[in-house]
Amino acid sequence: MRKTQSENSVEESTDTVGVAAVNRALSLLAAFSNQHRSFTLTQLAEQTGLYKSTVLRLAESLESAGYLFRDREGVYTLGPAPLRLAAIYRSSLHPSEFIMPVLRELSSLTGESAAMYTRAGDKRLCAYRISSPRAISDNVQQDELLSLDKGAGGHVLLAFDGAVGERYDAIRKNLVCLTMGERDQETAAVACPVFGTEQKLQGALSVSGPLHRFTPEAVQAIQGHLLTAAAKVTTHFGGDPSPFKDLISSPKP
Repeated sequence: MRKTQSENSVEESTDTVGVAAVNRALSLLAAFSNQHRSFTLTQLAEQTGLYKSTVLRLAESLESAGYLFRDREGVYTLGPAPLRLAAIYRSSLHPSEFIMPVLRELSSLTGESAAMYTRAGDKRLCAYRISSPRAISDNVQQDELLSLDKGAGGHVLLAFDGAVGERYDAIRKNLVCLTMGERDQETAAVACPVFGTEQKLQGALSVSGPLHRFTPEAVQAIQGHLLTAAAKVTTHFGGDPSPFKDLISSPKP
């Protein structure tokens, strides 16, 4: 039996209301972070911009499903349900499935080689790589081991592994490292970190190529693309991408 126009309108209206309610409920969960692990009802309303009556209604549903927990003082924290989902996500996580597409896009946008490095003892491993589409490019290969103390990728790994000094302080602050002719006198590179849960370092994304192509204008454009890519990979690893997004949205000097 075909539905009448009136029935279709009611169904569409119900769907719209349902989607809005889901989005509001998700905004409550998204309010929690390592910096904000608990909220009162008033604080949760202020954080999300929702009415307290709306927050209370949604929080009750989320609490009954195990996504929120409310103590005797009325303070909300995350419940156990997200932990179960996180365990399922981790067990099905295959980094290459999301890292390689990001590197392909990064290489396409910059015209240079894009790679992800991880630490391997006192070396750095080129774990994933997409070579530049141009005829002239740097010659690092996937699975190749390189020194930690030369090249942007190595410096990023050292910086977020506790290395001391002004250079590493600057990398931790700006999330970006540029090297010109350091590992190879004809090669330049820009790198930034990627994080996982609890903002633990997962590796360093790098864009590299011939030194003469890394003009100030090109470097600025590469940094923007690199920060965007790092935010994507960090999100997939379960980290907080907001530090990258803050830098992307901040006014350029």
